Amino acid sequence: MSKSYFDTDNNGHKPFELPGARPHYNPDRPGQVEHIFLDLSLNIPKQSYQGSCSIRLLPIRNGIDRLTLDAVNLNIESVQVDEVPQNFDYDGEQLSIQLSEATQVGKRLLIAIAYSVAKPQRGIYFIQPDKHYPNKPTQVWTQGEDEDSRFWFPCFDYPGQLSTSEIRVRVPNPLVAISNGELIDTTEDGDYKIYHWSQQQVHPTYLMTLAVGDFAEIRDEWKGKPVTYYVEKGREEDAKRSMEKTPRMIEFLSQKYGYPYPFPKYAQVCVDDFIFGGMENTSTTLLTDRCLLDERAALDNRNTEALVVHELAHQWFGDLVVIKHWSHAWIKEGMASYSEVMWTEQEYSLPEAAYYRLLEARRYLSEDSSRYRRPMVTHVYREAIELYDRHIYEKGSCVYHMIRGQLGDELFWQAIQTFVQDNAHKTVETIDLLRAIEKATGRNLSFLFDQYVYRGGHPDFKVAYSWDGDANLAKITVTQTQAADGKNGSKDLFDLKIPIGFGYVQQDSSAKASTSFSALTTFTVRVNEREQSFYFPLENKPQFISFDVGNNYLKTVALEYPIAELKAQLEFDPDPISRIYAATALAKKGGLEAIIALSKSLKNDPLWGVRVEVAKQLAKINLDQAFDALVAGLKDKNAYVRRSVVEALNQIKTAESYKLLRGILQKGDPSYYVEAAASRVIGAIASANLEDKPKEDKVLKLLKSVLEEKAGWNEVVRSGAIAGLAEFKTSEAALNLLIEYTKLGVPQPLRLATIRALGKISIGQSPANLERILEKLTELAKETFFLTQIAVAAALGQMETPKAVGILRSLAEQTADGRVRRSAEEEISKVQKNIGSEKTLRQLREDFDQLKQQNQELRSRLENLEAKSK
Repeated sequence: MSKSYFDTDNNGHKPFELPGARPHYNPDRPGQVEHIFLDLSLNIPKQSYQGSCSIRLLPIRNGIDRLTLDAVNLNIESVQVDEVPQNFDYDGEQLSIQLSEATQVGKRLLIAIAYSVAKPQRGIYFIQPDKHYPNKPTQVWTQGEDEDSRFWFPCFDYPGQLSTSEIRVRVPNPLVAISNGELIDTTEDGDYKIYHWSQQQVHPTYLMTLAVGDFAEIRDEWKGKPVTYYVEKGREEDAKRSMEKTPRMIEFLSQKYGYPYPFPKYAQVCVDDFIFGGMENTSTTLLTDRCLLDERAALDNRNTEALVVHELAHQWFGDLVVIKHWSHAWIKEGMASYSEVMWTEQEYSLPEAAYYRLLEARRYLSEDSSRYRRPMVTHVYREAIELYDRHIYEKGSCVYHMIRGQLGDELFWQAIQTFVQDNAHKTVETIDLLRAIEKATGRNLSFLFDQYVYRGGHPDFKVAYSWDGDANLAKITVTQTQAADGKNGSKDLFDLKIPIGFGYVQQDSSAKASTSFSALTTFTVRVNEREQSFYFPLENKPQFISFDVGNNYLKTVALEYPIAELKAQLEFDPDPISRIYAATALAKKGGLEAIIALSKSLKNDPLWGVRVEVAKQLAKINLDQAFDALVAGLKDKNAYVRRSVVEALNQIKTAESYKLLRGILQKGDPSYYVEAAASRVIGAIASANLEDKPKEDKVLKLLKSVLEEKAGWNEVVRSGAIAGLAEFKTSEAALNLLIEYTKLGVPQPLRLATIRALGKISIGQSPANLERILEKLTELAKETFFLTQIAVAAALGQMETPKAVGILRSLAEQTADGRVRRSAEEEISKVQKNIGSEKTLRQLREDFDQLKQQNQELRSRLENLEAKSK
């Protein structure tokens, strides 16, 4: 899918476990579930259905006289075993069947449960038009991960049970029903049609699916197997644009994993109001219809391609090889996320894949620093869905890359292929991956798993360099700053062998234009103490130093090198991640020399990702010259770079940057995202306290015109304008506009963005307006849609009033969803923090901003004078 009490000293990190967390284990197995058969008849207008669930069970112990199944809020009508009615108890969560005859090993039972469901709260979702959204399609779809299948059929609902399955479903014409496996029969039944699907390979209950709608079907194939895309009619072109690489991806992953795609077909169904990006149901992935790209969105949106390859990778990692317990979910989610990196490498380039990995690492790092730190494998939680976070997706991806770094390409793929082949159609735990690596390569990587998987955290390195010209010695000092000084810190130390490269730039004059390339002299050192110095005898002084050549380890790095070495690294280091580290270190040094080096890189670096990062760093240097360097980046052909420059202008709040952004909004940009960023940033600049400040009403008018004229793909541009309005924290006019856009009937992506924006704008509003915002959020908190509840929690978390805590508490108590509950509780602690420190801080911040502005003008003049005198 596309997300502690025992550790008293969490080194300043919030614990992952919330009150009420407890250890979770798989239940004892009464036997092996061999087959599940659902026979259902849908009544879509009434959001209900009825039917039967038959489960074939092969007992593995004698004498069991009671079976307990998961079944939440179902109406259980009758239970039979081998056609004999049985007594049962049902408490709304578990169905307990009293067997009239105790089990005998080897003697199969056929359990048949007749049941019905009305207005289910989870598991199965009925989507249909209403007075607010008359154009919504009529659809029914399911979502089982992690433990939601029990909301739509009775089952042994945990991933350790694998069985074959079939679904027969009666739906009204002209709707079609899509499910796992193969369509073995369709029959007409008056105004209805019965679809009968059969999945012959074993899989867990959470991967059983049903999707019903009036879809357009687009057919493709891979080696004779059907590859189909289902979308709302009228979106066929978007479907091709978004999913046409699927057959090539199937070929790519079949080769990489050393196992041909294992199921009879691969269908991707795009559904409305989906609560995730995608879900890898066996042979039938469900995707959000928001992933469908139009031509303009495809310019700078690779998220869809990443989503498609992620869910496809799960067909092997997750569906063919199934995790035995949720605590090992990183095995599948990490590999699906790493497959996004592999595909980027295959389809674009090695440097682009490196940059993709850096972005994944940063998403994990941000969760680790601002949310909580946890081991990747833990079975202590309140609900399993809490584990679906950046520790298992993005950190998981980084761990797979570190394994590849340890083994090298050839052995890495041997190990992965051994793992898949040995465990096909079985369940696995983390230890099975370690065993496969050892079996295929002879390497024992327990040291890596102990440091990165079974405990939380990562190393934070500070690296300093100096050169002794008399002795021709390079000195590198490495500090692990995550570990406290003294004995206590030793448990947080990492013990790793890290390659350090010394770079020499050579001019190649034989080429037509003289070009430069760099050669690295590399040494590997063992870093295992808080602070260590290493000495390297070299023939000549190196131009630059590359720490962790290849950048395979998950870490943070602060470089403390002289400016000359940083400039050479930014220009010549072959590794884009190293160039980005150099850009960050240069920006910290500041000054005109850093600006000149960075602006050269913004023009010339071959990788757009580095140019994106350089733009961010330029904006951090408080000199007027940084602005001129940035402006050049607005002409970059790459839309990602233009977007980054626009966002960077948020750091440079001047009348000039305002004029530039107004120009972008009036002229437009080929990219939706550039226009959205310009709308957001222009609000931030106009609401800052500038001397020659643009008139507030002028900017509000401009943003209002974006809202009136720029409706379009996924509401990206209008959501940018909403974020721009939210910057006017003292404006009643801006607030009035926002409140308009929280009404039902506003397109969903825009409405959700506006709900979140209410939190931001609340901070400077009058007491009466603050009450209006709180009333609005109280009312919105009563809506049951998952994404609305998450948006309401995010809005409240930005507020600075104790009243927000009350609304969050009642949201946490009333929601049916574990993720909403967790989110509301985390936001409560944010509000409490905001209330404590905010007022004094705000005054300080305003004074500081004014001083910074005056200081910047003085420094810029000084730098110019110095430059002239040179």
